Amino acid sequence: MGSMSIWHWVVVAVIVMLLFGRGKVSDLMGDVAKGIKAFKKGMADDETPAQPPAAPVAPAEPVRTIPHAAETSPGTAVPASHLPAGERKPV
Repeated sequence: MGSMSIWHWVVVAVIVMLLFGRGKVSDLMGDVAKGIKAFKKGMADDETPAQPPAAPVAPAEPVRTIPHAAETSPGTAVPASHLPAGERKPV
């Protein structure tokens, strides 16, 4: 009695058929089949490569950048190592 024999499964199947009826079980199996088909279709759609965009889109306004150390406002101290070679003062 420790393992389930074929006769145990037959009795379980008969009880399920009596409780739910033949129509409900077949409807349930049809819904399961539809779900499996939809899953396979979704997986097939994921495998198709995405098409690259036709052309790059230009930005609406120019990109703003951080000012360079030499372009800082007058009166601010800029280390000599950050200045271009032509603007360095000999010590």
